[in-house]
Amino acid sequence: MAINLTKGQRIDLRKASGATLSDFCVGVNWGGIESRGFLGLTKKVQQVDLDLSAALLDANGALCDHIYSPLYKPELLAKCGLPPGKLVAANGGLKHTGDDMAGDSGGDDGLDNEIITVNLNQIPASVAQIFFFLNSCGNEDFSVIPYAKIRMFEGTPTKVKEIFASYNVAAEPQYAGKRALILGRLYRKGNEWKFAAMGEATEDVFVGQTVARISLEYSKI
Repeated sequence: MAINLTKGQRIDLRKASGATLSDFCVGVNWGGIESRGFLGLTKKVQQVDLDLSAALLDANGALCDHIYSPLYKPELLAKCGLPPGKLVAANGGLKHTGDDMAGDSGGDDGLDNEIITVNLNQIPASVAQIFFFLNSCGNEDFSVIPYAKIRMFEGTPTKVKEIFASYNVAAEPQYAGKRALILGRLYRKGNEWKFAAMGEATEDVFVGQTVARISLEYSKI
């Protein structure tokens, strides 16, 4: 049975059988913004472009690898001291399926819009933590985006075998002005990996700001 996580909850990556979860997917699903037209007779859906990214940090909290969209302008990333975007990181231990620029348009379809596959056995020993986060590429903040959900599951990006854990972030008033969302982190504890649900919303308007925030504010938690 899948674990329904709450903010701040930490879990071991162990299945009910006792086996360690080491090869899995981290998927995020979100919805477009629905509004009603004249007399409520028509419905309009505004597309929402969110980007799922990952920041890989060493034991000192420094960025040692990354996954974020190659569509980000390199000159803007360079101003933040960051290299160009890429979809594969850490010896192939993390792989991104690519950008979804719209979100669900007809309500929650139960499918992930963007997915990062994870193979912990291929992650270099220099990586101590992996943060997963979302950035809004438009003007929408997380108070108006109807839902954003992260889940960890066994399987492939096109076929879910078994959901291990999930964490839902609902549209809430306190997210007004918040255009980035740090979803959670994988971290080493001795010889094992654990996962912590975060759900930390920030005012960042660019991926570079979020990466810097993670390194400065959250790497020591």
